[in-house]
Amino acid sequence: MSITSDEVNFLVYRYLQESGFSHSAFTFGIESHISQSNINGTLVPPAALISLLQKGLQYVEAEISINEDGTVFDGRPIESLSLIDAVMPDVVHSRQQVIRDKLVQQQKAHISNPITAMNGEENGTHALNNHADMMDMDVDVEIPQNKAMVLRGHESEVFICAWNPVTDLLASGSGDSTARIWNLIENSSSGSTQLVLRHCIREGGQDVPSNKDVTSLDWNSDGTLLATGSYDGFARIWTKDGNLSSTLGQHKGPIFALKWNKKGNSILSAGVDKMTIIWDAHTGEAKQQFPFHSAPALDVDWQNNSTFASCSTDMCIHVCRLGSERPLKTFQGHTNEVNAIKWDPSGMLLASCSDDMTLKIWSMTHDSCVHNLQAHNKEIYTIKWSPTGAGSNNPNASILLASASFDSTVRLWDVERGVCVHTLTKHQEPVYSVAFSPDGKLLASGSFDRCVHVWDTLSGALVNSYRGTGGVFEVCWNSVGDKVGASASDGSVYVLDLRK
Repeated sequence: MSITSDEVNFLVYRYLQESGFSHSAFTFGIESHISQSNINGTLVPPAALISLLQKGLQYVEAEISINEDGTVFDGRPIESLSLIDAVMPDVVHSRQQVIRDKLVQQQKAHISNPITAMNGEENGTHALNNHADMMDMDVDVEIPQNKAMVLRGHESEVFICAWNPVTDLLASGSGDSTARIWNLIENSSSGSTQLVLRHCIREGGQDVPSNKDVTSLDWNSDGTLLATGSYDGFARIWTKDGNLSSTLGQHKGPIFALKWNKKGNSILSAGVDKMTIIWDAHTGEAKQQFPFHSAPALDVDWQNNSTFASCSTDMCIHVCRLGSERPLKTFQGHTNEVNAIKWDPSGMLLASCSDDMTLKIWSMTHDSCVHNLQAHNKEIYTIKWSPTGAGSNNPNASILLASASFDSTVRLWDVERGVCVHTLTKHQEPVYSVAFSPDGKLLASGSFDRCVHVWDTLSGALVNSYRGTGGVFEVCWNSVGDKVGASASDGSVYVLDLRK
């Protein structure tokens, strides 16, 4: 089987996307002219690059292990091949010679002491037990199939999903250059129908599909409008009926984050062009541009209706206000790109997470971080505050911070004490998303191991589990707190009914 350079480029591009390096994927895609290839991305399964490399290594190792007479050596190479070793003829030849020598030694040993042929039993039993542990899934927590709805329609990865804050409409955004609104309102005359929000651009006087990923979406607080951000550089406002209301076009490149303010009169966006912009939601005009980052802006979050924070690959966090010409505050301390930021419900504390494997808590009254939380051993992809404590709908409950990491764990933090209270370890692959239920008593997590887990935030116990058919990019709760939505790399959207 041969593979073209275009196909290699596409596999690398997809690997970067799946690993969460969206800005690197964009840059690589531009430089390698991905958009000009005729590859159908919907036919390429998730993790295809890894699978291809693994298979290639397996084939080479298998070839090394076959003797000249066609028999298979019943042992293992002294050490596994690296990618470089696998394409070096001298290394492959020397490895074959080592195996042949080992085979001769084993044959001699077997003749002199036949009992040694049985000495692999202990190792075999251990491996079997390990496998059993990996496959172990408590039947009591599994969500039955009749409580899980799989929504199909997207033709590529579904990166994001968000419930309408008022009713059971679920929005999703995909690499197929569409967003969709799924009607999951019970007793609705339209059933679980989908509205397709096609992201088009003007070309030659006509609207044509942009063929760019929809990377972000957010409902306004009363659930009447949906904002979407795309790799085509445009933000768009849609009615809940799926009609395009406004197109916002000041960014010069992909938009990575998009947020409504609580009042619903402004939208905040961040992009690869290093810019953050506040838009007038009614007119679609840019109210103010904030050109303070020196590298792509990755996330934004409102502190109140006119003040927000932004973070970037430049390792800085800026707090800015509409009408102010300079940042109100700049927080520095991370040693790698800052992936996500979130204000707590009171608007007093700002949490940030980074590729430097730390979480930091900041206050407008301090120049340096209030807490530097270190426990994860790989990049931290995202964070969420619980909807509890001061400024929330659950003021009598203690506030928690959840962090999701590429180390396959989720951690729950008591921020007041600056300690990790629970480490949630059931996932087997990077965790891309966490979301608290509206009362803060449950936490949903989604991972590239295709699983959605639901945890009790007080005890850290696993309450529910669901294994889908694709890696999970995003999880979210409906407003009532009885359904979890999840978006997946195979184009699926899951709706999990948690009612007993």
